[in-house]
This record gives sequence, C-alpha cells and structure tokens, in this order.
Amino acid sequence: MTSTKTLLTFDEYLAYDDGTDTRYELVDGELVAMPPESPENNAIARGLLVELLKYFPLALVAHKDTEVEVSGRRARCRIPDLLVHTEESAAALVGTNRATITRDMPPPALAIEVVSPGEANRIRDYRYKRTEYAARGIAEYWIVDPEAHQVTVCQWVEGQYEDTVVREDEAIRSTVVPALELTVNQLFALGMQI
Repeated sequence: MTSTKTLLTFDEYLAYDDGTDTRYELVDGELVAMPPESPENNAIARGLLVELLKYFPLALVAHKDTEVEVSGRRARCRIPDLLVHTEESAAALVGTNRATITRDMPPPALAIEVVSPGEANRIRDYRYKRTEYAARGIAEYWIVDPEAHQVTVCQWVEGQYEDTVVREDEAIRSTVVPALELTVNQLFALGMQI
C-alpha cells in the first residue's frame, strides 16, 4: 500500500491553522512541529534579547515570533530564536496580519539560533539554516551552541558566510552589533540564571 504526503505551498502554510498553539516551520513543503525548548535554551535566548535591547529599539528585535521565508527544494519558512530587523525589514511588516518576512521583502540584519539538544537539531542549525539564511542574504547568523559551549558568528562577506568560532572568555564580535561587549562565558551564564 502506498501513502502520499500532502505538501504545502507557502501560501497554504500561511493559511494553515490546526486549532492548536503548536508552532511549525515549513521544510520542503512539510510542516515540522517546533517542540518546546529546554529551560536553559530559553534563558539564553531571553538573556540575549535583553542584551540586544541595549543596542536596538524593541521594534527592531524579535524573540521567537517572526518567520523568515527561505529557499529550498520546496516551500520553506524558519522561525529564528532571535532576529534583529533592518529598518527596511521592519517597515515591510507594517500593516501585515502576520510577522512573516517573505522573499519579496528585505532580509533582517541578524538571525540567532540556540542549538537544541540532539544531532538532528545540530545538523539543522549548522548546515541547513546556515545555507538558507546565507541564500536569503541575512548579514549575520549566530549559532549559539550550549553543548559545545561556543558561538559561531557567520558574517556575510562577498556573497557568502565567513565563520568565526568564539569560546570561553573570547568576545562575540559583530558587524550588526559593533558595540556588543559580551563574552561566550557571560552569554552562557545567562542560561544558568534559571
């Protein structure tokens, strides 16, 4: 017996409502439920949110609530843990009924993912999302990895990401947040404050 999956288009994804509070990403036309994060990952993301608000107005910072349409074999949409808008990407969302940055809108300046436990999550954040965010033209993508106790800062240089891995007492250097004064140890201490 053969079974077939129903693949959604991007427009069908935007209209999808199963009557639950489940959040989904769209990966090659398939809905992928986003499980709840660990308390540590949530604390790290909230701590980073507080840090980013020192440098940007609240209207330019999103915390687990803004989707980004990206390229793939079929329709794809991601929900970064944190996102910093450009003035243009924030303006493009004014008047819309959903916080979704579509491919015809300007990209955000920064996407941040806090890696969840598990090999599949590591592959998704280090490989797939890195490629998708690069193709979308997002200036920086940070991969915050509590398990490896490191942050990989991917910066857009001449059409591709160049990676810098920072650990321990090394400061996170950012072209999007040039005044940031935060070491990796300080960042992960935010996750211990739960």
